[in-house]
Amino acid sequence: MSILEQFLPAFLEEVVGDRFGRYSKYIIQDRAIPDVRDGLKPVQRRILYAMYDSGNTPDKPYRKSAKTVGDVMGNYHPHGDASIYEGMVRMAQPWKMGHVLIDGHGNWGSLDDDPAAAMRYTEARLSPIAMELLRDIDKRTVQFKDNFDNTTKEPVVLPSRYPNLLVNGVSGISSGFATEIPPHNLREVIDACIAIMQNPDTTLEELMAIVKGPDFPTGGLIMGGDGIREAYSTGKGRIYIRAKTDIEELRGGKRQIVITEIPYQVVKSRLVTAMENIRLEKKVEGIAEVRDESGREGLRIVVELKKDADANGILAYLLKKPTCKSRTISIWWRSSTRRRGSSA
Repeated sequence: MSILEQFLPAFLEEVVGDRFGRYSKYIIQDRAIPDVRDGLKPVQRRILYAMYDSGNTPDKPYRKSAKTVGDVMGNYHPHGDASIYEGMVRMAQPWKMGHVLIDGHGNWGSLDDDPAAAMRYTEARLSPIAMELLRDIDKRTVQFKDNFDNTTKEPVVLPSRYPNLLVNGVSGISSGFATEIPPHNLREVIDACIAIMQNPDTTLEELMAIVKGPDFPTGGLIMGGDGIREAYSTGKGRIYIRAKTDIEELRGGKRQIVITEIPYQVVKSRLVTAMENIRLEKKVEGIAEVRDESGREGLRIVVELKKDADANGILAYLLKKPTCKSRTISIWWRSSTRRRGSSA
């Protein structure tokens, strides 16, 4: 038998397609897209389980984040400490999560997109609601699998007692798949679950009477319900969110526009800078000053107007700009042809 007879002919597209299909399956299931059962990506699930397994629970003192990251990387997720700590930080930020899964102590970033302090400075423990994702996990409620070096076991999925996928939302983009699920109100989602359990034939209209729409942690006003209905019925829709504003009267006949809620995933500092640039470039007349008065009492951005300025006209101009308005694309486990890095 010659050397050439030991090789079988194959088409290049078949070989590449098979290899890329295996790679896509891996990054979809084990990296970028969450499991619908607990709403978590693998790194998030491993962080929560590692904290639970080490006794880092709400009734215990805070523990250094570096120790948790080390436990996760050494036992479950050998892909570098940066990605693990980034997952911890997101689960501890209340302006990104409807209900934080990690109770953080220290500097965990801000709404101005300030980065969190290094893991050696911050401390963390599980939040009370995170325990509802892990409760009874030791009672053979879920399947376990070997970790990467077969030295211990890790859960395939957490025995979530509430639909975390809808409550906290999630975003991810992978090969051929993308998801952008907004957060929802915990009470409404649980009531909807009870309604479905009592009547599996519950219609979409009946469910929407319970779940009005997304509930964003940063507030804001959802413009119209057509996008919500489209997302709930087809799995894909656009939800437009607008900042919550008010016009206040000042002495001397002056008025000011006050922003108390901003759209989800909008960085506050960039919003203030964008409105300040509008004032400096005089794209609209009548803005005297833009100030960020946010503090312990909550978010407050003030756009002070000149005397006799048209407050309603200036407000309408600002709301038309991307500064005070954002768009959420909701793709619920639908195949997507969007490529990595493309605009939503």
